[in-house]
Amino acid sequence: MLLLVGLVAVALLFDFMNGRNDAANSIATIVSTRVLSPRYAVAWAAFFNFVAFLIFGLHVASTVGTGIVTPSTINDQVIFGALIGAIAWQVITGYFGIPSSSSHALIGGLVGAGVAHGGIGVIEWSGLGKTVVAIVVSPAFGAMLALLLMLLVSWSFLRSAPARVDGIFRHVQFLSASLLSLGHGGNDAQKTMGIVTALLFAHGALTGAFHVPFWVVLSCNGAMALGTLLGGWKIVRTMGSRITRLTPVQGVCAETAGSVTLFAATWLGIPVSTTHTITGAIVGVGAARRASAVRWNVAQRIVIAWVVTMPAAGVMGALAYYAFGAFQ
Repeated sequence: MLLLVGLVAVALLFDFMNGRNDAANSIATIVSTRVLSPRYAVAWAAFFNFVAFLIFGLHVASTVGTGIVTPSTINDQVIFGALIGAIAWQVITGYFGIPSSSSHALIGGLVGAGVAHGGIGVIEWSGLGKTVVAIVVSPAFGAMLALLLMLLVSWSFLRSAPARVDGIFRHVQFLSASLLSLGHGGNDAQKTMGIVTALLFAHGALTGAFHVPFWVVLSCNGAMALGTLLGGWKIVRTMGSRITRLTPVQGVCAETAGSVTLFAATWLGIPVSTTHTITGAIVGVGAARRASAVRWNVAQRIVIAWVVTMPAAGVMGALAYYAFGAFQ
């Protein structure tokens, strides 16, 4: 029982760090456009992270809990490996200010620990496959939608004074930032819910069909909201200004494109990366102005981190799995 409590605590620590690292996804655009100060922006984002469970179902939690590795593979050692592998990768990328995906770090850690336990046959390829496909599709869709929104807005306000347009979109950005934070909480917190619930089933604390207890929902959303409240400022700077300089119009278009992508993925039960999605959207709004407005060298380093995240976290997850076994 004590071990179960300890592993749940580690899972909530991961969720807290996820919220802390991914604070940039929710607030970078609204901070960089100076619509809100960082202090108020993180509080705004944390609130919508927490209430996300009221809006969305729990399809993503089910995918992570049962659709990445065979449920019978799940045990304490596998969960420990998955969480430690993901946390280690979060610490490394957070230290260097690289907006990598906490979501894919967790998936990679789970696969690495699962394979270390039962071999390659434990992988549920359908669930893992759609997660891998989303690595490419979510930022591409976010970029294209953001680009289209920028073109539509530019055409719609062609005859309006720039100062008037700026004033309008400073107010609209409160809504778009709220939707993005809602989508972030709705998709990302569910991954930890899936891990905790799978662990409870493995311990016999839950029986029957896969379902997420309400206390797990509240705990995971709460841990993520608290992490968002404390923020990850190095990554905020990368997302908010180093990829491209943003105006309120661009901020609204990027956040709207990102939230639409997250909402769709969450309802489909696909564990996507908020980091990937909003980065693609920011690149899209920057490219709508002109290709040279995007600092492609920064974007390139971020993409490399995306590609490396799952295998790197997988290796760390496997090592943590073996380390746990050595101390049993």
